[in-house]
Amino acid sequence: MSVIKVMDELLANKIAAGEVVEKCASVVKELVENSIDAGATEIKVLLEDAGTREIKVIDNGKGMDKDDAVLAFSRHATSKIDSEDDLFRLNTLGFRGEALASIAAVSKVDLKTCDKDVGTHVVIDGGKIVEVSRGDARGGTIISVSELFYNTPARLKHMKSLYTELANITDYMNKLALSHPEIRFVLQNNDNVILKTDGSSNVLKVIQNIYGNDVAKKMVFVSGENDDYEIEGYISLPEVHRSNRNNMVTIVNGRVVKNMEINRTINDAYHSYKPDNRYPITVLSINVDPSVIDVNIHPTKMDIKFSKIDTLLELIKGVVISGISNRNLIPEVSIKKEKPKREEIKFDLERKTSKVTSEDVSEEIIVNDFIYEDENSGDVVQVVNDSEEEFMPEMYPVGLVHGTYIICQNEKGMYIIDQHAAKERCNYEKFKEEMGKPNISSTPLLFPITIELSNNEFMILKENMYILKDMKFKIEEFGINSVIVKEHPTWLIGDAEEAIRKIIEIVIATEKDFDIEKFNEKVATMMSCKKAIKANTNIEMEEMEALINDLRSCKNPFNCPHGRPTMIYYSNYDLEKLFKRSGFDIIK
Repeated sequence: MSVIKVMDELLANKIAAGEVVEKCASVVKELVENSIDAGATEIKVLLEDAGTREIKVIDNGKGMDKDDAVLAFSRHATSKIDSEDDLFRLNTLGFRGEALASIAAVSKVDLKTCDKDVGTHVVIDGGKIVEVSRGDARGGTIISVSELFYNTPARLKHMKSLYTELANITDYMNKLALSHPEIRFVLQNNDNVILKTDGSSNVLKVIQNIYGNDVAKKMVFVSGENDDYEIEGYISLPEVHRSNRNNMVTIVNGRVVKNMEINRTINDAYHSYKPDNRYPITVLSINVDPSVIDVNIHPTKMDIKFSKIDTLLELIKGVVISGISNRNLIPEVSIKKEKPKREEIKFDLERKTSKVTSEDVSEEIIVNDFIYEDENSGDVVQVVNDSEEEFMPEMYPVGLVHGTYIICQNEKGMYIIDQHAAKERCNYEKFKEEMGKPNISSTPLLFPITIELSNNEFMILKENMYILKDMKFKIEEFGINSVIVKEHPTWLIGDAEEAIRKIIEIVIATEKDFDIEKFNEKVATMMSCKKAIKANTNIEMEEMEALINDLRSCKNPFNCPHGRPTMIYYSNYDLEKLFKRSGFDIIK
């Protein structure tokens, strides 16, 4: 007797829903992307209880006739591709024909749509069509998804908290708004508006809507192209960073994607401009011939494959580096009146409603900028000026605080320099330059250094001994699990033994996927910190002047190798505000 059977369609759709519909945000994603593909210029997403009770999407797209409105909920039914060849030239966000069938299988759906003059109303319960009738002749589509996972208790049980569900939806809507600034988006939860954009095609204004004016004015416009790819977008100044990669938004042909290689390349381009465990805010839009990419990898279509990805990564790195280099990056401490800075959504779980609370702030960091006027709302967005007046301004030391901070001044205001961070930067660039020279000289040790290792460390070092020899260390095996160092490169000065031990530790730690450039970075960073002026060390005025001159000759004088700022700036105006003098014409 045969035991293999063709699966029931409703059961197949429930199984498919496990991949396509993971949470409320998955439903929002699929429905809104359908609206975008339908040519909508206005899209509203209305949620009840973060979408757990109802998700309603209203658009002004082209709508559907009666036959299409019914057929759209069949599995593998789509209007976006006709043949296998279309898979390689996709210009739409959706194409698999699985989303609506999967959503309908695990929820209750109410669809109202209109194609030209005839409206259609379709009601579906758990994948079964309950009603098909004539509806209002309203342009566009209204689709409501309620009681998600009501017929799959196991999935319902694993739903996250209301706050988490809303945060996931908000995050994806933010990214959709950034990828389609020409569309007016509204996201609303229990009558509270969370996101509202104006559809003016201005990406910077969308950034302002999402992150606020403080971040928007610290974004830098970048662009570039090669034979295969075109890139443009905005990247944050190094002082603006977050604790995770979620704010690094990559858009490919209008589709928001996640790609670890791209994120890694962007983050590497900020190396030494910010802390390694912090990540910039970026919105990069990549345009490419659809035949060069493959989006048919996963049902969520969030990951894609690139042909010639090496050329793309090289272009991205160059674009980001050019955006943050050769500009004045001294953070300015600006004293402002207290004002609401950030909205935080909180839920009243008993009443099942949400409310908005504000957090006050009295100080912020800004940079040289100009002002852009929002023609529609009157809002002001300050944007980083590409033509910075001076890379690093002249400044003159006047004293030292706590043996750590050098106080400088010029006609514009006051600067505070962290002497340890500044010396680290100078040392770092010096060591990098020396290590990059092809003919490094070496010097013999008066007393050779013997280093004992564990057996596994010794084997790793033995295999990678050539690295140290190429750096002009004279190092040899010396007994069991030991090495002896007789010479070291001339740039290694001071306490040579401790530095040599640290360098050997780095060689052992980076035995896998060894990269000479990254190795040199680690060694230079380690050496620069060891040789820097320590905190609580008093130095003379001549030493302060020499340090500032050395800092001015650096390629990046604004950050230490770990990404901390070397200096901050107070303008004369803000100093006067601190002392309540800004309203007076005469300073006495």
